[in-house]
Amino acid sequence: MSLVLRRARLPLVPLNTVLFPGGRLPLRIFEQRYLDMVKQAIADSTPFGICAIREGQETGTPAVPHDVGTLVHITDWDMPQTGILHIETQAAERFVVRSTETLPGGLVIGIVDSVSAEPSCAVPDELELAVEILRGIIDEMGHARFPAPFAFDDATWVGFRLSEILPLKLTVRQDLLEMNDSVARLRILTEFLKRQIN
Repeated sequence: MSLVLRRARLPLVPLNTVLFPGGRLPLRIFEQRYLDMVKQAIADSTPFGICAIREGQETGTPAVPHDVGTLVHITDWDMPQTGILHIETQAAERFVVRSTETLPGGLVIGIVDSVSAEPSCAVPDELELAVEILRGIIDEMGHARFPAPFAFDDATWVGFRLSEILPLKLTVRQDLLEMNDSVARLRILTEFLKRQIN
């Protein structure tokens, strides 16, 4: 991965999911460490990081995150009852965790470097099956689940969206997130789709 030299301290939320740049993720926040973090992020309009869990659980003792995660911004929030926040997040660029520290309240803070965005790349003709299937999924699931604009001609965008929604193991999703070759990622996903069809 080529890195943008932009190091930062970033609150991390380890989850049993992998989020890809450009994706959306609704979250229900109820643990005090995350309530405090989210309130601060809303007040200051600052991002936080989402990483897949390498060891541990989402709640309780702080989990060990994978080294590559995704920066998110809060786009909407609501508090339907005291002590529970519902937030909508939009994923931006990826980052690499260089080190972590756990604050007394259990919040994990990462020292992270940004990863440069993958350049746009056309979908090769032999991988058009992936585009056709993604179009069908978006039509079926509705556009509310997928933030516009759509970029069906961009191998990076198509690969990220399929990586989010196909029934893949967490470790496979993480590997796809860490790749920096959009065509190679799309080739892996197309082979997976062909196996499902046959």
